[in-house]
Amino acid sequence: MVKIRLARHGTKKRPFYRIVAAHKEFARNGRFLEILGTYNPRVEENSVTLKSERIQHWLQVGAQPTDTVRQILKKHLKAA
Repeated sequence: MVKIRLARHGTKKRPFYRIVAAHKEFARNGRFLEILGTYNPRVEENSVTLKSERIQHWLQVGAQPTDTVRQILKKHLKAA
């Protein structure tokens, strides 16, 4: 099963996340199939960039977003 989830990057106490499509068995920061966007919670507006076409593709082929990613997508895909 493919999940759309966050992969943590950045340094200690300064997280930066990539939104990725990955098999659920892969490690959180391990292998992934495709980078679908980024999320930076350290800035005031919670900077988010998304590849909406690719996200739609993965959702159509059965990928399941995690709860956190689902909320990010709900908030930012409506605004676009």
